[in-house]
This record gives sequence, C-alpha cells and structure tokens, in this order.
Amino acid sequence: MGFATVSLILFFLVWFFLQLKTSRPDGVLIKKLHPYRRLLSYIQPEASSSVVYFDEYIKAENLLKFLDEVKKIRDIDMTHCLVFAGGISLVKNPQMNRFVKGYRLYQRKGQSITFTMKRKKLNKQAKVAAVKMSIHENTTLHEMSEKIHGKINVERSDKKTSFDVEANLFFKLPRPLMVLALKTASTLDYYNLLPSFMIRSDAMYTSAFIANLGSLGMQSSYHHLYDWGTCPHFITAGKIFDRPVVKNGQVTFEKSMNIRFSYDERIEDGLSAYEGVKSILQVLEDPENYLGSLKGDASQSKTFGELAHSLIV
Repeated sequence: MGFATVSLILFFLVWFFLQLKTSRPDGVLIKKLHPYRRLLSYIQPEASSSVVYFDEYIKAENLLKFLDEVKKIRDIDMTHCLVFAGGISLVKNPQMNRFVKGYRLYQRKGQSITFTMKRKKLNKQAKVAAVKMSIHENTTLHEMSEKIHGKINVERSDKKTSFDVEANLFFKLPRPLMVLALKTASTLDYYNLLPSFMIRSDAMYTSAFIANLGSLGMQSSYHHLYDWGTCPHFITAGKIFDRPVVKNGQVTFEKSMNIRFSYDERIEDGLSAYEGVKSILQVLEDPENYLGSLKGDASQSKTFGELAHSLIV
C-alpha cells in the first residue's frame, strides 16, 4: 500500500471521527428536533441569511422617571436597563439562548450579553468597545451593576485589554495570513475544536448583542447578524422621542423608544422569539416592578431568576 493511499485513508478516518464530535465548551447539542428545523440550517447555512426583524416601541415615561430616581442612588443609565432586561428575558426564555454551528443546533451553556460603549465617555471620536457580560440566574441586579461598572472602568482605562493585545498582534499579519488565520479558526469552530479560552474572550460568542444608539443621539437601526461567532440576537435601542399616538380618537404624543430586534430564525420559531421580545418590553415599561430593587441596598436586590419568574409573558 503506497504512501498516498495510506495518507488518504488516514485523512478520511480523521474527517470521519471529526464529524462525530458534537461536544462544545459553550453548548449542548439539541438532539430532538423537528425535521424542518434540522433542514433549515442546511437551507440557510449562515446567520446573515437567516435574520428576522421585529420592530417595537415602548412607552418610556416610566423608564425616564425610574432613571431619574435611581441615578440619585447609584450610577445606572439606559444601557444598564437594556442589559438587565435582556438578561431577565434570557433566563425566562431559555429556548432563545441557542445557536447554530456546523449545521447543528445547540443550547448555550449559561447566558451572556455583549453591549457597546465608547472608550471615552461623551467623546464622539472615541473608539467603540464591545463588553461581554455573563448573566447568572442567582446574580442580583446590584451585583450585575457592579460588574458592568468594573468592565467599563477597565475598557476606559489606559490599560490594554486581552482583546487589544490579540487584535494588535492579529493586524500585524500580512493579509493572506490574516485570511488563513480566520479560515483556520472558522474550521476549528465548525468541528467544535476551537479552544474554550478563545470562545470566552470573544464578544461575538454571546447570547445577545445590545447597542444603545440612543446614547449617541441616534434612532434604532435594523442590524444584521454576524457570521462569526454564535450570537443569534442583535438589539438596537434608539433615542427617546415624542411619538404621535391615537387615544380615544384623538392624536396625542407620548415619550417612546424604538427598539429593533434581529434574530436567527434557525434557533426557534417566530412566536417563541416574540415571547422573548415581549419579556424585554415588559421589563422596560414597568421598571419600578422589575428593576426597583436597585433603589435599595444590596441585600434587597432581586436576582435574575426571581425577576424572570415574576414575568407574566
């Protein structure tokens, strides 16, 4: 048997056993699927071609009042509220915490949310950083608030983050090597061989991505999903404005915020996805009930699990 034949057989055996590997550091394979949902990943292999959009408005007067009151106690802003609402929704709706990789559907281990922020506060010229936060069911709002501030302080300091170091090294590569490196990483991810430390540190391996465009004076936008990583949701929130609405046959104006949701339809059907959307809207429209424990001391702060359980969606 020649060298070429032996090499071909070994290559086939390695490829065959790689196909059998279903375990990942960040997810558990969902085995029982409707044939349609199993087929969907093959029909639409990329997240960017599987995106569905929801366009919603929230009544923002209660949220504005809540922020005015809570800011007297601790440094909480609109981005915090969006992250809190997203975290509560993920705990309430675990079916939305899934992702597709290698034509397979996985239930994510744990919840995480990535949000954007300016490296320098109120500086339009500053670079935008993506901050990834883990959401634990037993974590309180107070604890999560402190973690967010800790992450933001690191990003806004002069200290280089691990991402800064990795990105600087990566961009020193010639373009052909950059392309090769990305293709190699994608291939490893496809076969569930990407190291867990790379997944943990990458902001795009997350349950949802939130962009508070209102903090930049912008309205919300319809955002695509990225083919890199495993993020199945992108949420953008716009600035609060006076929206004309009809009440009792009369046109009036109410403080509103437009929130647009992009989600990967391969993970779950539209009805289940909208239940996740409604959970976020419910928290933001009734912040006193769901986020009000932030006004007290740490011992009074509620956990994400308790808040998710209290949702009526």
